[in-house]
Amino acid sequence: MKYNIIIGIATVMLMNACGNGAPGYDASGNFEADEVMVSAQQNGQILDFSVQEGDRLTAGQTVGQIDVTIPTLQREQVQASINALKDKTHDPLPQTELVKRQLLVQEAQLQQQYRERKRTENLVKSDAATQKQLDDINALIDQLERQISVTRQQIKLNNANTSTQNRTILSEKAPLEKSLAQYAEQIRKGQIINPVNGVVLSRYALKGEMAATGKPLYKIANIDTLYLKAYITGDKLPGIKLGQTVTARIDQGEKNYKSYPGTITWISDKSEFTPKTIQTKNERANLVYAVKVRVKNDGYLKIGMYGEMLINNQNK
Repeated sequence: MKYNIIIGIATVMLMNACGNGAPGYDASGNFEADEVMVSAQQNGQILDFSVQEGDRLTAGQTVGQIDVTIPTLQREQVQASINALKDKTHDPLPQTELVKRQLLVQEAQLQQQYRERKRTENLVKSDAATQKQLDDINALIDQLERQISVTRQQIKLNNANTSTQNRTILSEKAPLEKSLAQYAEQIRKGQIINPVNGVVLSRYALKGEMAATGKPLYKIANIDTLYLKAYITGDKLPGIKLGQTVTARIDQGEKNYKSYPGTITWISDKSEFTPKTIQTKNERANLVYAVKVRVKNDGYLKIGMYGEMLINNQNK
């Protein structure tokens, strides 16, 4: 009987010790990384895309190419117009014939775009094309109409006064050069350039698919440095500050831990739960605040892995 009483008392004491004992860490959470979603900057078919999940890429690396045939042809057309400006200012008679031939080409292009607009409008109605494609055609038509208007004006001015015509022709160079720069930028955006150093986490597109501006192509993150997003109780919040050195650790086996030096880079200014109007000291301990600890990754840390934080390198 006496033996059973002693066992009972010991059991109660053990349960109380377990129930009231503090955990061996100050905060816990999961590891995160700064993930970057890389999207297409141009419309067109993906001609080349070599990205694979798990690839380690460097910033500025070219990883793919989107078809830019249309802006390339448009750039060549504008460049030809700029080159023609120089020739048209020498002799007004040959210039007139040259401008007339250019007008015929522009009018033929305009008729082609009118037909293309009609076809695209039907595709939009059947959800086979996007409004963006239709808007691009309308913008091109507007540009061609302006070019035709300018070209016709050139012919009139050339017949009226050579010197006036030359000044008008030369004044067209600046807007044409702006158009040239615009098409060059569209061609540049056809290249898929990796923006940051890191490892590819997910791939969302394949070679041969159609890309659209803003469509995600792949997701990449620099996993050389991870962030432990942990949650600390309100009573321990006064003991930490930005830039403070702490210890982050992960499980290594059943009872052992692997520790890493870390730096607190962010502390939330709001608790995760709505506080009561009146709180006792024990109730304040139930409030948790999110913190981020920057940790250098030696390869063992993984995104989403559970981790713990110890203040002032406490080994608990």
